[in-house]
Amino acid sequence: MSSSAIAPASRALPSAANPSAASAKARFWDRIAPKYATDPIADLAGYEATLQRVQGLLSPQHDVLEIGCGTGSTALRLAPFTRSLLATDVSSQMIAIAHQRLAAQPSPALRFAVADAEAMAPGPEVYDAVLAFNVLHLMTDLDDALRQMVKVLRPGGLLISKTACVAEMNPLIPYLAVPLMRAIGKAPPVLCFDEQRLRSAMVQQGLQIVCTERHGTRGKDIRAFIVARKPG
Repeated sequence: MSSSAIAPASRALPSAANPSAASAKARFWDRIAPKYATDPIADLAGYEATLQRVQGLLSPQHDVLEIGCGTGSTALRLAPFTRSLLATDVSSQMIAIAHQRLAAQPSPALRFAVADAEAMAPGPEVYDAVLAFNVLHLMTDLDDALRQMVKVLRPGGLLISKTACVAEMNPLIPYLAVPLMRAIGKAPPVLCFDEQRLRSAMVQQGLQIVCTERHGTRGKDIRAFIVARKPG
């Protein structure tokens, strides 16, 4: 990768502002990383539909940041459609697996880094797109997280997200099952909101909603695919 391709990423690498909170999140995801890496995708057709949609929104002129990239499968699929893609996750074990996958499937535009998505380092307006797949409901503070994402987007840049809207599930799951699973260490903290609340939070941070879609092909789909643009 050329130095010019990675320069935007290096200026806005997320870094942990609250080390204890980041460490707590990292420990959970580090522990489940091996299983996460081998779990099959529940709705493969829906996943492929999302990838196709995102590919159409990216271009070889785009510098892109992905937050909460997990073990890197999606980043590996999307990096060829960008100029540069920095994929980050708070879990060092997730990123270690991502590096193994990148070594097996080299992609010049892609690099991985351990970083907390809730603590962006200074370096505003350096990305043409921020990707947030299955991660916004795992933030500590949705509004603050979105504010930081907007800050690193260039004018006209896109926030491309797919998010589990937990409030749309059977109430027994978010309000009973999830707290019980958290108590025994089987689930992370989860924000409970619906699509309307998520869209409103984006608008409150100055974003313009471009589209809202659902790509699921198996039963009720609670994952809202939302594309929002930073004015400019």
